[in-house]
Amino acid sequence: MTAGRERLRTVPERRLRRGVYILPNLLTTGGLLCGFYSLVACMRGNFVVAAVAIMAANVFDVLDGRVARVTKSTSEFGSQYDSLADLVAFGVAPAFLLYRFALEPWQTLGWLVAALFVVFGALRLARFNVQRDDVAKTNFVGLPIPAAAEVIASSVLLYVYLFDAVPAVAGEAGRRAGWLVASGVTAALMVSGFKYFSFKELEMRNRQPFSVFVAVILTLLVFVAEPQLFLFVSAIGYAASGPLRSLVGLNEGRKGGGSKGGEDSSLTEDGDSSSVSSS
Repeated sequence: MTAGRERLRTVPERRLRRGVYILPNLLTTGGLLCGFYSLVACMRGNFVVAAVAIMAANVFDVLDGRVARVTKSTSEFGSQYDSLADLVAFGVAPAFLLYRFALEPWQTLGWLVAALFVVFGALRLARFNVQRDDVAKTNFVGLPIPAAAEVIASSVLLYVYLFDAVPAVAGEAGRRAGWLVASGVTAALMVSGFKYFSFKELEMRNRQPFSVFVAVILTLLVFVAEPQLFLFVSAIGYAASGPLRSLVGLNEGRKGGGSKGGEDSSLTEDGDSSSVSSS
């Protein structure tokens, strides 16, 4: 009995001594606060500020993971905290921005589509947490929720830049319908089985070909020249890469369908994808 009581006392003490890692969780908190400020900006009608706050949250989200891996300070607490922060910054905040900026005239249908974005974002995060150790590190299954938030935020920035207007106030019915459909498609991509590049194996510290360095410089120049257009094209291009990648793989499978080996590899690819997306 005495030994058992000693074990019960030492386990909580050991857990308390572990504590939490400050730096990566502080960065996660920064992203969470950016998401909350986006909500505040939306209520004030500052939609551009709200969109920029969401993008700032994405910067914090990238940094907290990188810092945790570099400093070897990853933890289960940090992972769970990051998911909760992501739901606010990349689920609730962009959905509220979407509703106030473009979907409010649709009344019930508008807030239902915005709510769908939040629900599918939460499902995407839950599926990622469950499959974290089972899915290949080079791919995400379904559009990541930060990327979906980038689609919404960059679309808002580009729309204001081009038309200097808010579709919920002065937009035409066709444009409002476009926002409604695009929002539903973006939400659906999060819970899809499409595979997206994770870029986790991209190491900027290692030596790269000279052409890569030139490409990075050109990318920065384009970003400085037309930031709204660059962010929008980047976000839409990444969102479309999953379906396009699937179509390319399907066409290659059909071309190789004449041989038995080609059929087997195609079935294996489909089977892996379906098993991942169904869990």
